[in-house]
Amino acid sequence: MRPYKTVAQEPVVRFETEPGQQLQLDFTTISCGRRKIKALVATLGYSRASFVRFSESERQEDWLSGIEAALHYFGGVPKELLFDNAKCIMIERDAYGIGQHRWNSQLLQMARDYGFVPKACRPYRAITKGKVERFNGYLKRSYIVPLAATLKQARLELDVDTANARIGAWLHDVAHQRIHGTTGEQPQVRLNKERWCLQLLPSGKDWVEPLPTAHHARVIPEESLQHPLMIYDALPGVQP
Repeated sequence: MRPYKTVAQEPVVRFETEPGQQLQLDFTTISCGRRKIKALVATLGYSRASFVRFSESERQEDWLSGIEAALHYFGGVPKELLFDNAKCIMIERDAYGIGQHRWNSQLLQMARDYGFVPKACRPYRAITKGKVERFNGYLKRSYIVPLAATLKQARLELDVDTANARIGAWLHDVAHQRIHGTTGEQPQVRLNKERWCLQLLPSGKDWVEPLPTAHHARVIPEESLQHPLMIYDALPGVQP
């Protein structure tokens, strides 16, 4: 009778947020031949527009500088930022009661400066931040795999500098122009609406994306850095 038994499955519930409400953040690990690199991925809940920043590690400074870079990339601040339970960001879960967590003090200061509220997803429930989790897979399939294959033909391995140097153009020209499987729209189209709902960046908080470190022993393909979106919008021929 086993083949005829039906197994009840938990229905998939999609959680949608209003424009400007939520930014989901996550670190993902990418295998690059004999080594691994990390990627901070930040995805806006309404538009599904994303920011990506590669690094060698997943330390506190990688989180904090990546968060700040993401906010300046989008040109505004969502009401809340949703994290997983990374130890360097959340010191202790439910430290002051259910849902009252002890956050990293520097993250809290950044939250005050920029005007967002840090939120934590439920333990062992990655679906809570499923928008950014799904983009992680798309990033690896559509960006990492082709780039690594191109570099391999030149007998080079993908590294942090090369990945960061090319990601900005890929996000703007490819990821944000695709038809999203859930929304049925281009992330860029929805982002044009969502940006009007983001809070203003604090004055005096200018951000300049650091240049990739030069490697004299290898040739790095030249592409654009990951600039704030308004720079792409200002380019001749770029349509919103």
